[in-house]
Amino acid sequence: MNSKIIVASILAKYQQATEILNWFLGCLYYFFIGLLGYWLIALPVYAAVERVISLAPSTTELAYAAGLGEKLVAASDFSDYPAAANKLERVASWQGINVERILALKPDLILAWRGGNPQRPLDQLAVLGIPIFYSDARSFEQIAQELEKLTAYSPYPDRARQAAAHIRQRSAALYRQYGHQSVHRSSPLRILIQLGTQPLFTSSADTLQNEIISLCGGENIFADSRVPWPQISREQVLRRQPQLIVITGQSAAHVKNFWLPQLKLPVIALNEDWFNRAGPRSLLAAEQLCPQLAVFLAQE
Repeated sequence: MNSKIIVASILAKYQQATEILNWFLGCLYYFFIGLLGYWLIALPVYAAVERVISLAPSTTELAYAAGLGEKLVAASDFSDYPAAANKLERVASWQGINVERILALKPDLILAWRGGNPQRPLDQLAVLGIPIFYSDARSFEQIAQELEKLTAYSPYPDRARQAAAHIRQRSAALYRQYGHQSVHRSSPLRILIQLGTQPLFTSSADTLQNEIISLCGGENIFADSRVPWPQISREQVLRRQPQLIVITGQSAAHVKNFWLPQLKLPVIALNEDWFNRAGPRSLLAAEQLCPQLAVFLAQE
């Protein structure tokens, strides 16, 4: 009887030790998989590429500006600029990323939008050894920097450098011309950046849209928000007393009616793609906005 107890005790301890060992090996496995994924994501591959996939309209525009357009084999929905992008196969949408199709296309570089593309499928692609270039520009300078980083992959790196230089030169010129207009006023021109109506969203200081407003001499009333794209209420807007509204993708008449009777404000409508996509054409949004804001800034 005692021998059976001893054997049972030994077997129980062996089973427990085996379970602990399996748990430890499992932890090691996931640690090294995670480390490998991080290494593949973070480590740039400095070599010209042949097959590129873009997962956002903004990264598609970056690719063409960097001289990578002829290397693109697929893109996301709404990748419509330049015109050649309309012919690319679609592998991403607001519903997600088609990982299986991407693998079948065998890209050697993926351009992703960190703020818009879901992270899990990107991690899966990175673990499989596909380099991923993340775009998340929140200023004109960061757009220029991303273009410069893409020179490492481009067969035409001079195009990327020229595009980066143009962004820096033109944004600096716009700031010199318009950025200091508010100093002649007793108070800044308070602007609501309105993105949609139901629900109502805006942007904070940590966005390219805020920089465009500032570059043109205005002040974003929700610049102090803790998140880049806060959802806001009608009451919050009324408390902050905007003097002008900047919109995209909507009619000015619709937005004016939305705020009646509490607010009767001028509304400036900007080209949606120029203002919302962080890419070289963001300069066009600033060029569209600045002269219009200048009229209001000069009225005080």
